[in-house]
Amino acid sequence: MKIIFDSVIYVKILLVCTLLINTDSQAETHFKWPNNAKAAVSLSYDDALDSQLDNALPALIKHNIKATFYLSLTSNTISTRLNEWRALAKLGYELGNHSINHACRGSLPGREWVPAHNDLDKKFFLAIIQEIQTANSFLQAIDGEKLRTFTVPCTDQIVENKNYVHALQDSFIGIKSHVGQPAKNMTTFDRFNAPFMAPSNVTGQALIDYVKQAKKYGTIAHITFHGIGGDHLSVSNKAHSTLLAYLSKNKKDYWVDTYRNISQYLAKSNH
Repeated sequence: MKIIFDSVIYVKILLVCTLLINTDSQAETHFKWPNNAKAAVSLSYDDALDSQLDNALPALIKHNIKATFYLSLTSNTISTRLNEWRALAKLGYELGNHSINHACRGSLPGREWVPAHNDLDKKFFLAIIQEIQTANSFLQAIDGEKLRTFTVPCTDQIVENKNYVHALQDSFIGIKSHVGQPAKNMTTFDRFNAPFMAPSNVTGQALIDYVKQAKKYGTIAHITFHGIGGDHLSVSNKAHSTLLAYLSKNKKDYWVDTYRNISQYLAKSNH
């Protein structure tokens, strides 16, 4: 009788533990996105490139999809096409901060292209902070907005052996900081340390597969483009349009918006 009794107790304990684990798992993975969407998607475009205005923007408008354009303020397009960037902002697109000079660490492998005068390894911590905060002022002069997000140039965060990105959190509502996969649950997602895909020469299906991961976990997918159908680190117009068509067709599943809007929602949700 004792063996039977112990077996019954064991089964009951096992059932309770399983129930608790399942409940905790659901609590971790279930996050309520607007309109009951299954995931959020943040599309962004770095470096203020001509192909973004010429190719990406018309495709986004066609599919009625909002995105963030992270401007490097020394880009030629800031002076030659300033009115287009201002008009883009009036359409509801975010002009994000991508610094003034886009300094990167020249000491890392494959960074022979980094000029000596713009080598992050040779910069001062407080100078970089000042530069990025000044970029916010320039951007406000363009779009009139005070609240915006930041993407780290080259994902390089260390200056004078200190992480300058951590010191910028009070200057932004959200920060995209490193290449990585979508978070597996929202309890571990940090809007000031968001991972993203940085595609180059990929298929539209590869882009779709990336956002599907966020749908699987109920989290958020960030894709950071550079050139679209031209310029550097380019993704073809076909691949880009394939992704936009998929997102447009599946609007019930994906909330696609600027990272500013998504970050504001996350802030209200204590994320």
